[in-house]
Order: sequence, then C-alpha cells, then structure tokens
Amino acid sequence: MACRRGYCVTSMRIPATGPAASTRLHRTVHARSGLPAHIAPHALPARERLAGGQPPLDEYYNSLFTTFGPQHWWPGRTQFEVIVGAILTQNASWTNVERAISRLRQAHLLSPEALGTVPLRRLERLIRSSGYFRQKARKLKEFCEFLRSEYGGSLKRMFETPTIVLREKLLGVFGIGPETADSILLYAGDHPVFVVDTYTKRMLSRHGWTGENAKYDDIRWIFEREFPGDVKRFNEFHALIVNTGKKFCRTHDPLCHECPLGRYLEEGR
Repeated sequence: MACRRGYCVTSMRIPATGPAASTRLHRTVHARSGLPAHIAPHALPARERLAGGQPPLDEYYNSLFTTFGPQHWWPGRTQFEVIVGAILTQNASWTNVERAISRLRQAHLLSPEALGTVPLRRLERLIRSSGYFRQKARKLKEFCEFLRSEYGGSLKRMFETPTIVLREKLLGVFGIGPETADSILLYAGDHPVFVVDTYTKRMLSRHGWTGENAKYDDIRWIFEREFPGDVKRFNEFHALIVNTGKKFCRTHDPLCHECPLGRYLEEGR
C-alpha cells in the first residue's frame, strides 16, 4: 500500500477474463475519500466533496426516461457495424453516417475481413458523406488490422478481454480516443463503461456537478460509481442525454424551461 499526499492507495489484481474487470477497478480507492485511486478529491465538485453523498442521477435518468422512453441505441445490425458507426460518427451527424454505412452495406464491406482488404481509395469514396473521409478510412483500416493482429479477426475473442485491458488496447489504435473506445466497449461489446460526450459534459457543467474543464475519466466515474456494472443503464442514459442535448441543452439559447431536467437546475448550482 502506497501513500501519497495523505491518501492511501491499495493495490489490486486485474482478473484474467471478463468485462467485470472495469467494475473491480473501482475497488482501488483513496482510503479516506472513497474515490478511485486515479481521481483526486479536488477533481469533484464542491457539493460532493462536502456532502459526501451520491448525486441523484437516478432521478435525472427517471425524468428523461419518462419523457422520451427507450432510445434503442446503438443503431446497427451487427457488432462490427456498431464499431464502424462509432468511428464514422466522429465530428459527423448520424444522418451522414447512416448514408456511409448504407453504401458499405451495399458494397458488402461490413465485415472485418472485407473492410480490411478493400482498397483504401475505394473505402474513402464510400464513406465520403461522413466527413474527414480520408482520416476515417485509415482509422477503419487500422482497427481491422488491430483486430486481425491481436485477436485473429475475432470480435468474440476481443470482447472476452477484460474491460480495463481492452480499453487500453483500443486507445492505442490510431484514431480511437476515449469516447470512441467506450462506445465500442459499451454498445458493441456490452462492457460496463459509461460514454462521455459533449452533451454529457455540458449537462453536468450547467447543473453544477462539474467544472467546464472536468476531465473525461472524472466524469465517467460519476456515472460508473452511481450505477456500477449496469450496462443497460449506461446504454440508455447516454442515449437519453444525447437526445436531451439536441432538443434542449443546446450550446446557444438552451431551452432550460422546457427541458425535463430544468427543475434540477437550481438544485445543482
């Protein structure tokens, strides 16, 4: 056990298999604060530090689910199609991504083997509607090579890898950042991680849960601590937040008085 800055960190063993590994990571904690070892107490908003209580995220979730109902995310016919969508949706509207995926489907390229061998220039043309098509074509190719070299082309073998290990491996693939990696883990592999995007950051910041410059993993931990290992809840909650962000919690001129979370706004300040 090592102590730093007054907080003691316990060691842990990473299990050999199973997505439950990410949940077990959270057992490595600051002995005094109850926070995971990689998050300093000052990273959390003042209300949580002082009160030491759980945020009422279940109330947020219930309000959104009552208003919008199930979102049926992520749209995709296969695991690989979900992965392709997660990469193509970077800096793109889903409408444009759907057009690109439709063209890939028509060309019979929605498999790791086919996408890995198609000529790069042809792939670029097919996904042009998703924007940044040259970079995204390379990202898709790099993922297919990663899948081939690490797991023999098997998505089943890939998703049997412990969450902590697989997440680090995905983050090492060209063009895959935290949000894309977590989207792949959650929506394609049913791993218990929460996806943090611009809408999530904006909502939590406006409601006083985090600062505007809160780190990705600190925000992710807020949700994963509240609903540990709840894949279904992570899936639905993220989709509901995206829907709320598009309809109400806009960058400019937010419609807080119409938003189903509007009543919590003052409570979060």
